[in-house]
Amino acid sequence: MPDAPRRTTHRTGRNGLLLTLPLLAFILVFFAAPIGAMLWRSVSNPLPAAMLPKTAEALAGWDAQALPGEAAYAAIVEDLKALKREEAAKLGAQLNFDFGGLNSLIRKTAREAAKLAPPYADSLPKLDKQWANQAVWAAIAVGTQSLSAKNYLAAVDLRYGADLSVERVADKDAIYLMLFGRTAWVAALVTVLCLILGYPLAWLLANAGPRTAGLLMILLLLPFWTSLLVRTTAWIALLQSQGVVNDMLVWLGLVDDKNRVQLVYNMTGTLVAMTQVLLPFMVLPLYSVMKTIPPVYLRAASSMGARPFTGFIRVYLPLTMPGVAAGALLVFILAVGYYITPALVGGPSGQLISNLIAYHIQQSLNWGLGAALSAVLLGAVIVLYLVFNRVAGADRLRFG
Repeated sequence: MPDAPRRTTHRTGRNGLLLTLPLLAFILVFFAAPIGAMLWRSVSNPLPAAMLPKTAEALAGWDAQALPGEAAYAAIVEDLKALKREEAAKLGAQLNFDFGGLNSLIRKTAREAAKLAPPYADSLPKLDKQWANQAVWAAIAVGTQSLSAKNYLAAVDLRYGADLSVERVADKDAIYLMLFGRTAWVAALVTVLCLILGYPLAWLLANAGPRTAGLLMILLLLPFWTSLLVRTTAWIALLQSQGVVNDMLVWLGLVDDKNRVQLVYNMTGTLVAMTQVLLPFMVLPLYSVMKTIPPVYLRAASSMGARPFTGFIRVYLPLTMPGVAAGALLVFILAVGYYITPALVGGPSGQLISNLIAYHIQQSLNWGLGAALSAVLLGAVIVLYLVFNRVAGADRLRFG
């Protein structure tokens, strides 16, 4: 019966695959497919190319060293003549993302296109002087490309110039790199705060008696049973100028009633609320590691002459590093993508890149730029994980 073990192994593998098919289908439909659609949306721009086909063809070989020729002017007039009013409005709104003022220019020209006479290189600038602006034509040339990297350039404060070369945006418009930097800084600071607060709590959980440890664990997990929106709103009540914290500071005489501390709608509110929400994600990995460390190790270090602090640094801390690394990775990655908490308690100075992504998706409807910002953030997190895995080793992490 030499084939019997092989058939058994094959049957077991097949049954295991069948059991995991629902999970694989769930991941594909609700995780992989949306990410793929987001990545495609960040580079795809089919609407202008479909509405301005002749213009796209005429500008395909344009070198952008001077204004395009009569063929391009004639092409855009013919394309705009064929558009209905609502189509012109939709096209103008799409192109306006790349160059401010194109919305009104496209709609105005579409209304008057039938009245224009050749040569259009003269009649179009007479209708509106913007048609003599090379930057306008550069924006149309880029906008009519079905696939373009313009959204990724915008996500890192770059753009195509009037000659189609890549250049930095004006300082007053350069906000995305600043927000990416602020997001990374806030995530790192929240991670450090969670580690400072969570390490002693995890040690207490691991070394306390069963009843005390059980009560502390309930208190630690209690926030998970409460809506994140409710917890964040509670921080507004606590931290606002007339809130509980300020009332206590006034009662203790630490601040004057007329000079209450502004603790919400700024970076302070963001840090406090995010640290409280993410603290359990640091404590639980630490607790799972500390619970497995026998107390005899520290007693052995003490018997060999090590002071308590030396024993902690030389013996206990290195043994807890897998939990520290796992907790730091969890907290940092979750903090990078936080949206609700900064939106409610952050104010203008406490907003993160996720809030701007939500703005482009929900309000400005610039889905391409929102998708590009999301892709850049996703790529940064993946790179971070790969670097972390290279340095710390994901196989040595302890998540629980």
